[in-house]
Amino acid sequence: MSDDKRYDEWTDGPELDRDDPRRRAASEEAEVQARNEDADTLRERQRLAQLEMMDRWIGGVLVEQRRSRRWKLFFRFLFAVLILSLLATSLYSLFFAGMTPSPIGPHLGVVRVEGVIDGESEASAERINKGLQRAWENDETQAVVLQINSPGGSPVQSQRIFDEIRRLRQTGDKPILAVIEDIGASGAYYVAAGADDIYAAPASLVGSIGVIYSGFGLQGAIERLGIERRVFTAGENKAFLDPFSDIAPDQRQFWQQVLETTHQQFIDDVKTGRGERLGDDPKLFSGLIWTGEQATELGLIDGLKSLDQLARERLGEARTRDYTPALDPFERLSRQFGRVAAEWLGVPQTASPLRYELP
Repeated sequence: MSDDKRYDEWTDGPELDRDDPRRRAASEEAEVQARNEDADTLRERQRLAQLEMMDRWIGGVLVEQRRSRRWKLFFRFLFAVLILSLLATSLYSLFFAGMTPSPIGPHLGVVRVEGVIDGESEASAERINKGLQRAWENDETQAVVLQINSPGGSPVQSQRIFDEIRRLRQTGDKPILAVIEDIGASGAYYVAAGADDIYAAPASLVGSIGVIYSGFGLQGAIERLGIERRVFTAGENKAFLDPFSDIAPDQRQFWQQVLETTHQQFIDDVKTGRGERLGDDPKLFSGLIWTGEQATELGLIDGLKSLDQLARERLGEARTRDYTPALDPFERLSRQFGRVAAEWLGVPQTASPLRYELP
């Protein structure tokens, strides 16, 4: 029977001394193989890590692209809805809202004066006067009513509305009335003074017959900051309202005369509109503002009534029709954008610095 054991040089071979060159060569060869195996393993791990990182990056890019596409679609849809809404509103205001309403029987024709009275606002003289004319020309309108809720505004715009009310009153016997809601002050009261009668709620704010100009004196501030103001003018008083320059005593006196002249125009027209109904209180034209109840005692208004009460009193029921012209949304948006842009850029406004308005 033969021996089936295989020959193993490590166990069956001759025992080598530790310093034998053959033993050292075998040891070095084993170390090289181990290092080679470790390097291959490391390279494989690095390759796998890079592949995993690449997969994650590609996945992130795809997710971001999908998210970006969704936001693009959302904003495109929102923009389309906005454009369609503006177009629909414009078509409505152009073809329907601007039309004179058909008669509904005897009624009160209402024209709303809301917000600051200004050439670029909703309460401009052009818009209010157009509404007054439309209400006046309808034969079913028993009276034209100015529904006022305004702190005042431009002297020129207020004067234009006042003059149109007076002109219409002289062309027929249809009454023009004013109803003050929360507030009818300064230029808004100027407008109301042109009506035949003025009514308000007991807690309404009425009056403020005065003129105001406000600004800032910043010359000391720029001096402390080391800023030099450079203004070139032709005319020694051209820049006397510049907030970064001093106002000389004669300039201050001149500007006060301008305010007083404008104030006197206000007073004269109020006296013309109200006549002998005005009281003789010396504070009437001092710029003070009163409640509706106090204003009745001073002769600034004729009674304490709301629009509905006025309609029921004259018609037996609250039947009114709004004749205020509708606003073109594109024009309104462009005006607001232009005003905001001018404020940010510091572009001078065309409105007068004098105001019949509460501060």
